[in-house]
Amino acid sequence: MPTYIMMCTLTPEGLETIKNNPERIREVNREVEQLGATVRAQWATLGRYDFISVVEAPDEMTISRVSLELGSRGTGRYETASAIPVDDLVSAL
Repeated sequence: MPTYIMMCTLTPEGLETIKNNPERIREVNREVEQLGATVRAQWATLGRYDFISVVEAPDEMTISRVSLELGSRGTGRYETASAIPVDDLVSAL
């Protein structure tokens, strides 16, 4: 299944939500599953992004729907990148 890296920067509203309800992070991951994708790994990070997640989705349309749905809430800004296994890249070259 294709793998994507989702990077999230929380808005002030998102930061307030997480501060008041940390379990919301897991709730959003369950919502991602309802949209047809699976969060395989996730880290809270320091720096430019607040969260980095490894997400599997069957296709680009599904991950686009996830990104648009989450971004439309106004609690975070999302950047999504396709992750290509290094072995696949080496074989293609």
